[in-house]
Amino acid sequence: MASTSETGHAKNVANFDELLAFVKGYGANYNPSKASLKLAALQTMSNNAKNAINAVNSALPAYSNAVAAREAGFVPLRKLTTRIINSLKASNSTVQVDESARTLVRKIQGTRATAKKTDEEKAVAKAEGKETKEISSSQMGYVNRLDNFDKFIKLVASVSQYNPNEAELKVATLTNMYNQLKALNAAVVTATTPLSNARIARNELLYAANGGMVATALDIKLYVKSVFGGTSPQYKQISKLAFKTVK
Repeated sequence: MASTSETGHAKNVANFDELLAFVKGYGANYNPSKASLKLAALQTMSNNAKNAINAVNSALPAYSNAVAAREAGFVPLRKLTTRIINSLKASNSTVQVDESARTLVRKIQGTRATAKKTDEEKAVAKAEGKETKEISSSQMGYVNRLDNFDKFIKLVASVSQYNPNEAELKVATLTNMYNQLKALNAAVVTATTPLSNARIARNELLYAANGGMVATALDIKLYVKSVFGGTSPQYKQISKLAFKTVK
């Protein structure tokens, strides 16, 4: 399903085509001196706008598929890291290693070492002159999660007692999973570039302050209003066509 913003861009282009159709219907009465408002220039702008929309739409599937694949790939990580740390603790690892492992698991899972203070607790601390600065526990960005998962794997690999019988918990399997997740994240990065470039080109064409499609549409309205009058049937035809800057 297209997002509201993507749909908004398409709506602007559709309204521009409707505006162009009305303008063509005015025949010789539509005769602006400004080159960018002439029919040939407007038709070119319409074609370019459609191509720009199509370029974004063509780049979207690869990006959306890559994002969905990455999201699905990371889903098992929460339960898996919990199993790993339980297996580690069962291997008679040291308290220090267990604590380091717990810290990494919290970062991978986005949980806190201590509960977040309530507003009431913050107010009491403030009244007592104490700072209530809290460091965000969430390192849920995919790059951060990958980095912490890599550190976690290397940590358990350094523990000689960690030698689980379960294949999915073995260091070799975990390393393979890390490499797969890293590849999934890289695929999103790769798919992001053409989509981002297509959006930049589309936004420039549609929304540039000077010469963009929306700005041109507003100029057309002003010209028609100047030729036929603000209460004319011609101006009423086009006055309600909306053109919005979509972010």
